[in-house]
Amino acid sequence: MLTMEFQHKDLAAGRWAQMSLAEQMLNIGSEVSRANRWKAKGNEEQCHRAADRALELVSLTIDANNKRPGLKELCRLYEVMADYYYGKNVYQTDPQRLQGYFDKFYTDKEK
Repeated sequence: MLTMEFQHKDLAAGRWAQMSLAEQMLNIGSEVSRANRWKAKGNEEQCHRAADRALELVSLTIDANNKRPGLKELCRLYEVMADYYYGKNVYQTDPQRLQGYFDKFYTDKEK
């Protein structure tokens, strides 16, 4: 059995599942923003730390929303992010499009 050492231990313990999907996505978007800034500065180590945190939060979001519509989209999001930060970027993702995906949740939260 694979065990994961969570960076966000309190969130993994159940607090994450109590947040709305919009709140979850906003938190992920913050980590993506950090990863993108570090990547632009050429600091791969810090970029990967932020990307790891973002991917962990996506994973927690998948677990918390596994019986709701949109599960496939969350799984694809994880795949695209992992490909962008660690793979060959076969989906041809760029940081502006990736950040833009999360930015729409700011407007959703304001409604």
